[in-house]
Amino acid sequence: MLSVLIWLPIFAAALIAILPASIPNHRIRLTALIFSGLVLFWNLFILLKFDISNPEMQFKEYLPWNETLGLSYQIGVDGLSILMLVLNSLLTWISIYSSSKETQRPRLFYSMILLVSGGVAGAFLAENLLLFFLFYELELIPFYLLISIWGGAKRGYAGIKFLIYTAVSGALILATFLGMVWLSGSTNFAFDAFSTENLSTTKQILLLAGIVLGFGIKIPLVPFHTWLPDAYVEASAPIAILLGGVLAKLGTYGLLRFGLGMFPDAWSIIAPTLAIWGAISAIYGAVVAIAQKDIKRMVAYSSVGHMGYILLGAAASTPLALVGAVAQMFSHGLILAILFHLVGVVEAKVGTRELDKLNGLMSPIRGLPLISALLVLSGMASAGIPGLTGFIAEFIVFQGSFSAFPIPTILCVVASGLTAVYFVILLNRTCFGRLDNFAYYPKVLWSEKIPALILAAFIIFLGVQPTWLVRWSESTTTTMVAAIPSIEKTVISEVALK
Repeated sequence: MLSVLIWLPIFAAALIAILPASIPNHRIRLTALIFSGLVLFWNLFILLKFDISNPEMQFKEYLPWNETLGLSYQIGVDGLSILMLVLNSLLTWISIYSSSKETQRPRLFYSMILLVSGGVAGAFLAENLLLFFLFYELELIPFYLLISIWGGAKRGYAGIKFLIYTAVSGALILATFLGMVWLSGSTNFAFDAFSTENLSTTKQILLLAGIVLGFGIKIPLVPFHTWLPDAYVEASAPIAILLGGVLAKLGTYGLLRFGLGMFPDAWSIIAPTLAIWGAISAIYGAVVAIAQKDIKRMVAYSSVGHMGYILLGAAASTPLALVGAVAQMFSHGLILAILFHLVGVVEAKVGTRELDKLNGLMSPIRGLPLISALLVLSGMASAGIPGLTGFIAEFIVFQGSFSAFPIPTILCVVASGLTAVYFVILLNRTCFGRLDNFAYYPKVLWSEKIPALILAAFIIFLGVQPTWLVRWSESTTTTMVAAIPSIEKTVISEVALK
């Protein structure tokens, strides 16, 4: 059942790659849309069959592969990964749908997107360390090509920078996985075959440091974030949706699955440092976003800030904070996707992303009133306005984290307030203001509005009905928290020792 989510998009990628060159672009795009739509519907079917009361892996599949290496095809889904799978398939469909019908080299373009979709799904489903790593690295070259071929003026530089940073991330993670198995004396890379009970605290912290650094680059957290603005800005809007909405979630998922889940004792020791790191990332992302003149770069830096909230929730490790962290991962993916899509539409119609050159887009004279209204809605969601999904995710994280780390939580609340500042600046200068001319920009087609309307519907619905956002992960995260020593007790004991 789960294998369909991995191998159907990979099969579709191979099929599209070998299609005759004589086939028109729009038919290649339609083929990619059909296959990605099938994956999305199958994902929703699995979601409906998912038992929210069961914290363990479900729909498990197992196939021996290489027993000598301890590598097996072992996959399953639980509350930590089910929403990430839905997000991956939804944003893949949105990305393909929002791509231009005149995209150059469409066979390669859509093949790479579908290959990324299959690889990301495999990483979220893997129950074997080496299998996870194989799928984790599968997206590296496709994303490099998607940035370097279809990106902006500095696409070559952005692509190489992305490649180097993510390659280092992969090397750190592989080294850590090998160290985990060798130091524990295991010969199997399966998740359930690994235990930290026989490892000293020092070894656990060293291995956990490798996981935190490896996935911290992928998220990315400050100061490993410098590849993100270039990659997000130079990538086309559909690829930026996948970079921010899906790829970054592999990093946060990895921290929760392998860091918190496999090193609960060491995690409680370094949790105060992680909470401070999350607060620094949140403040830094918000402050730097305020200074931007390019609205796409502003959205990119906002992503850095919002990743800090997830790290804070993971560090606090209370049941509420961890549920909030998973909810924030999903909400952030939706909000970032709609923002990048709308920025792409504005750039396509107006010809610029510069704040100093944009004004009055809300006016009917400009021809972009609905796009501007959706941009206002998206900015409100990102700023955590009540009634939208961004608010409920952030609120749960802050409420769950305050008892463990009050000061980092307050700093993140301040960062959330600063989010409102830079989005007010963005909206005031782009959607409102006195018209400096009476230019009527090209009409926005309904096909260009549909992705934003779909995402806006999710943002509103999940904001009004937050149960549909948190119910899927509650059992799994509660079980994970039960294995972690109380953060408050750990902090108090450390203070007493000092």
